[in-house]
Amino acid sequence: MSNQTMSDQTRSVQVAALGLPRIGPRRELKTALENYWAGRIDADALYEVAAGLRAANWARQHALGIGIMPSNDFSLYDHVLDTSVMVGAIPAFYGWQGGAVPLDTYFAMARGNQAGAQAACCGHGAHDAPTLGVRALEMTKWFDTNYHYMVPEFEPGQIFTLASTKPLDEFNEAKALGYHTRPVLLGPVTYLKLGKSKDPTGDPLALLNAVLPVYVEMLSRLSAAGADWVQIDEPCLVLDLDERSRDALRHTYGLFARAVPNLKIMLASYFGELGDNLACAQSLPVAGLHVDLVRAPEQLQPLLAGARRDQVLSLGVVDGRNIWRADLAGILDRLEAVIVSHDAGPIQIAPSCSLLHVPIDLELETDMAADLKSWLAFAVQKLKELVLLGKALRQGREAVWAELNAASIAIRRRATSANVHDPAVAQRLAAITPAMARRTSVYEHRRNLQQAVLQLPAFPTTSIGSFPQTEAVRKARAAHGKGALSEADYTGFLRRETEQAVRWQEEIGIDMLVHGEFERNDMVQYFGEQLAGYAFTKHGWVQSYGSRYVRPPIIFGDVSRPKPMTVEWSAYAQSLTSRPMKGMLTGPVTMLQWSFVRDDMPRATVCRQIALALRQEVIDLELAGIKAIQIDEPALREGLPLRRSEWQAYLEWAVECFRLSASGVEDSTQIHTHMCYSEFNDIIDSIGRMDADVISIETSRSKMELLDAFVGYRYPNEIGPGVYDIHSPRVPDVEAMTELLVKASDRLAAWQIWVNPDCGLKTRKWEEVRPALVNMVAAARQLRASLAEA
Repeated sequence: MSNQTMSDQTRSVQVAALGLPRIGPRRELKTALENYWAGRIDADALYEVAAGLRAANWARQHALGIGIMPSNDFSLYDHVLDTSVMVGAIPAFYGWQGGAVPLDTYFAMARGNQAGAQAACCGHGAHDAPTLGVRALEMTKWFDTNYHYMVPEFEPGQIFTLASTKPLDEFNEAKALGYHTRPVLLGPVTYLKLGKSKDPTGDPLALLNAVLPVYVEMLSRLSAAGADWVQIDEPCLVLDLDERSRDALRHTYGLFARAVPNLKIMLASYFGELGDNLACAQSLPVAGLHVDLVRAPEQLQPLLAGARRDQVLSLGVVDGRNIWRADLAGILDRLEAVIVSHDAGPIQIAPSCSLLHVPIDLELETDMAADLKSWLAFAVQKLKELVLLGKALRQGREAVWAELNAASIAIRRRATSANVHDPAVAQRLAAITPAMARRTSVYEHRRNLQQAVLQLPAFPTTSIGSFPQTEAVRKARAAHGKGALSEADYTGFLRRETEQAVRWQEEIGIDMLVHGEFERNDMVQYFGEQLAGYAFTKHGWVQSYGSRYVRPPIIFGDVSRPKPMTVEWSAYAQSLTSRPMKGMLTGPVTMLQWSFVRDDMPRATVCRQIALALRQEVIDLELAGIKAIQIDEPALREGLPLRRSEWQAYLEWAVECFRLSASGVEDSTQIHTHMCYSEFNDIIDSIGRMDADVISIETSRSKMELLDAFVGYRYPNEIGPGVYDIHSPRVPDVEAMTELLVKASDRLAAWQIWVNPDCGLKTRKWEEVRPALVNMVAAARQLRASLAEA
């Protein structure tokens, strides 16, 4: 579009950001949090680091030319938890008595708290110590992303009150630095729908009228402080909503319009298509509406057809969830046509969602291959892309011709690169047959053969896979990576760590052992580093939850396995003991879900490539004498599309890929899988169709409630319901674990039940793990004794 043909509407296009990564370019937030939890710094020092990260984010956006910058997109742990604290939804067992919420109460909600631990007080406000020895809130995935949020928990007769002014505080903080921001709030309807009521007959959405006054108070305070716009996120708009939920949205935003008429609301949806919720969204009395045109480009025309003249449209045109460089010319082709023809309200352009889900800055990757680097964009680069788009729309493409041309060249080179396309992989895909995704015999037959080989007692004990990655392990890995520790010395160190773990498990009486995974950096990265088609970053950290950050691999090309990946370590560990040793693999769906996936072919095809590579590994483990192999699929549930109409197609290929990876072994080899923090009811039949001999699941935080799905379905195989919440520093005692196992025994046959933690123990400390697993073994023995007496 030339300067001569640009309209006034085009010149009014603004560039907005919806949210930025919180963690800092060098993981400064992680360091500060873990120092605080360890007692090495106080709350004031933690708050100082947090303030510095917020200031740096605002300064970076301002320098890049972002016109609309968010505030309150930062969190010390989780934005949903922040909302629970803001509205005072703090369960009674945390000991909060009103007033300002102590920082350690906040972290107890996030992480739990071990009885007898030292409580540090917060840096300002109330200093009452929270109740110690409490569990954390449940944790699950944020929609279909790899980010975890703390599930709000509502008590019978829940009362809400404004307990935190964080959104106002951070708006004023930005204002003091000279930045006028658009505060971000999680919308009340989405917030309630994400929560759980402890009243069995309760419905969180029934609490809407109770929580809305708190929101109105916060919005009123923001308006009084000078905010003219506020961004309210209601991602529930991309879900299957019933009319009651739509009525809740109409009631909510009607009230906001009446109560705070001078404050404009940008209602933000993301992660999918509004679909049958579009009419409702467009009818709400809000000044702006944001939609995700990356995940759902097809909704643009319906959006424009129903657009109001008095409403700003915010178009999410740059992918906030993946790391590929945007096709700027293609985006401009669409935007120019829209803007010239659109005669309703002003247009904003933005990322599709918060940039929380991508790494911060590609320029930190100084060792990355030049061709791959030219295909990528992290958060800073995505902001630059938006600024370029905005400049092109305001001044014409000629103003940014060089940048547009560079982007187009990079995209063309990626499409034709020999590093991306491997004909041998395509041939293997074409050779897949239905029989390759089926075990030879049914489970009942396999079970007898496996028991004859494994000779396990009732209520067999095991752990999920990893043991603590101690400072010594991390230092040795770092030294090896830098060349300061030779290959032979590093291997010797790892062998000693592995042998110690094996001997200790034998000593305390674990029935099926694991080797501890000391050689592994991450359950996806470790495998991706050994697979063709994967690439890795040095500084591409994204937040998983709290201070847990990951560097997702980048699947840029066709995936294959050049050589065995785990056989040597599994075989070594098995050689140390006569007890069965599990081989440990990450499943194909999780390898897909927890990576940045190429966007030039269907995800199902990429997943089949990974499944074939893992199938080779499973067969080789069996040949090496490993008779139990665990193929973890914690991400299978989270991969579900947000719309139920799309579930069946996804589940068909996801289950097929798991079975393809697992079905190349003999009937006597026991296949395990693991899933954590999932609601299983809706997909229990698909979990059954995976046909794993043993599945281990998270159940401790839910007090075995998640097991009910397996009971109602009459799950035919074996199940390990987790009895130890590994995401909390609390060490459960024998009585607590036994109580959970008794609840499991009420739901399942004794022969079905395994005894294990909720998840891997990599992030815990040995001083927590040792007593917890000793207690777990004792609990299993109590159940065996009870079974013998019956």
